[in-house]
Amino acid sequence: MKDQINALANQWNQSLKDLFEHDSERGSRFVTMGAGLRLDYSKHWIDQAVFEALFDILVNCDFVAKRDQLFGGEKVNVTEDRPVLHPALRAQANDAFHVNGVSIISDVLQARDRAYTFADQIRDGSLVGATGKKFTDVVNIGIGGSDLGPLMISEALKPLIDGPRPHYVSNVDGAHFHDTVAAIDPETTLFLIASKTFTTQETMHNASKAQQWISEALGHGAIASHFAALSTNTDAVSAFGIPKERMFGFWDWVGGRYSVWSTIGLSLMIALGPGVFDRLLHGAREMDLHFRESPLSSNIPVIMALLGVWYRNGFGLQTLAVLPYEQRLHRLPAYLQQMEMESNGKRIDREGQAVAYDTCPVIWGEPGTNGQHAFFQLLHQGTLICPIDFILSANPSNTDSESHVLLNANCLAQSESLAFGKSHEQAYQEMVEQGMSAAQAGRLAPHRSFPGNRPSSTIMMTQLTPETLGALIAAYEHKVFTQGVLWNVNSYDQWGVELGKAQCNALRPSFDSGCASDFSSSTQEGVRWLRKNMH
Repeated sequence: MKDQINALANQWNQSLKDLFEHDSERGSRFVTMGAGLRLDYSKHWIDQAVFEALFDILVNCDFVAKRDQLFGGEKVNVTEDRPVLHPALRAQANDAFHVNGVSIISDVLQARDRAYTFADQIRDGSLVGATGKKFTDVVNIGIGGSDLGPLMISEALKPLIDGPRPHYVSNVDGAHFHDTVAAIDPETTLFLIASKTFTTQETMHNASKAQQWISEALGHGAIASHFAALSTNTDAVSAFGIPKERMFGFWDWVGGRYSVWSTIGLSLMIALGPGVFDRLLHGAREMDLHFRESPLSSNIPVIMALLGVWYRNGFGLQTLAVLPYEQRLHRLPAYLQQMEMESNGKRIDREGQAVAYDTCPVIWGEPGTNGQHAFFQLLHQGTLICPIDFILSANPSNTDSESHVLLNANCLAQSESLAFGKSHEQAYQEMVEQGMSAAQAGRLAPHRSFPGNRPSSTIMMTQLTPETLGALIAAYEHKVFTQGVLWNVNSYDQWGVELGKAQCNALRPSFDSGCASDFSSSTQEGVRWLRKNMH
């Protein structure tokens, strides 16, 4: 794979300006649609010959069979010996998903219905707090996949929230919990503790603070009425004081960063209602069907994946910026950071050998237009070339149309400017025509010219809805899988995350004892300094 892509890249000598000048139909030909999304990939360093070569590389990686293995419930998570079946979480009754030859559809639908019933009871007041008051706020305590997905979606679909207000606490920094509960009432607050094992350090630390907060305000007996658990550890949940009927589990074939479709989304079911959550699932399922059934040449996740590998391995580009021109998607870049970098940020292949090529790029981004006044200078004129995913919608969601038109004009203008730039001669002529002397214009022209040829995709939707949001998230999920096939890595474990947790657990006692002799001299000195300066 590496040698083939390098050979292709070494032969590439066309600019975006040349590509568009020589192909008047390019802007309509390098576009595909599916599940309510429109992907314009015309502003990339590709032509039909390159794309066909990339498709051949993908097919030669046995992609089609591996995609069938994913959806067929085979154990594609080879280091944990598990299937990876998050698409089953958005299944309908007539879909087919199996684990070890046994259908899981009934289990999935039963778990979903049980969560929906609980959500409806919280929403309509059938279930109330210890003092008989209806819940007005729901606080999800989790971290990573148990936080980023629900938080991102609650922000994206904020106009549709008509139930208890959702809040999210993830950071072990006490300020996060303090600031969240400062403005809410314990009598009307429901806590959801989201941890599959019910042992996640940060989550359980914050859960104990929530437990204390409720107990101090309402008495320890109120715990049972003000908490629910998103977990599979029955004993630990019971010991915490949460009744078994308020425990909502999921399965070991659901990875954390792909779990928002499961009961991890309970905060969304409560805030938005089961009907809206169903629409989110429907949009994701439509993208699943598109990914499984569409030809590779028009397959949105496949094209996104190939472009990423083309730049990472062909040209050594190190980052990808995700820039939603949709303020309510402001947490999408952070969500995708985890999805992509925790999945494909690997240096060991599926056979246990070190890879000889680069894998996942750094994912980063902010909403437009704010980014234009921050890091776009680097994108336009910096030495680093960064491919971009622009995301926008034709219609606003609960905002005025003029602002939305201006927003979209900014997005397309940035894409255009990055692709085609402004030459030294153009900059010079503009300044001369504005009355500047030839000498001054000549001095400033290098500073006011832009190289262009900066690649980008534009992902469009008619409007940000639960359906299009579900499709967008699922598209990136399947992009991750496809790139994992090309890089031959296991996209579904995260041992690097586990190492940091273990080190923290080992180091924590040193802050009490002052002894950190098992750690480096740097860490020992750091502990000494912190202990000395602690109040």
